[in-house]
Amino acid sequence: MSGIEELETVLPSMTRWRAPGAHHVDWATLEASLGTALPSDFRSLAEAYPVLFIDDFLMVSVPRSGTEALWASESRNDEILQDLYEMGDTEDYVPYPRPGGLLGWAGSTSGDSFYWRTEPSDPDAWPVVVRGDNGDWSEFPFGAVEFLAGVYRRTIRVPGMPGDFPGVSPTVLGL
Repeated sequence: MSGIEELETVLPSMTRWRAPGAHHVDWATLEASLGTALPSDFRSLAEAYPVLFIDDFLMVSVPRSGTEALWASESRNDEILQDLYEMGDTEDYVPYPRPGGLLGWAGSTSGDSFYWRTEPSDPDAWPVVVRGDNGDWSEFPFGAVEFLAGVYRRTIRVPGMPGDFPGVSPTVLGL
């Protein structure tokens, strides 16, 4: 079972938002603007789905055709992360484009941030890093899609998340 299929099994309400054909993201433009390739599981998610808002809490930001450079710019220029870094509040993490820097892919309505740590050089090996709104930092040795499936399957616990996260029967909206 692919990562996307596993995520769909855990979050069946997301399948109604699956595109009948691939969203034709211009990956060459996006990756040139960003300065790096992105993990293949995330690329597959972006090709199949719009931005996903899960359980009125978590927004997974995916690039759309025609907005690749904007998505890259927003992911690359995370002002909150930069401010936290300048204040010394990122533990040993650094913002992208510094080597091994954090690159955002999701956020919550509570102010939690979800990143990849862009190390090692193979994007498919990038771990997920979460900064909870309470300042807790956690790192997980999974890609974004496997991480989401584990969180919503309740096999991955994210310290610092609200007590009702994830919900019992999460709904998914496509934006």
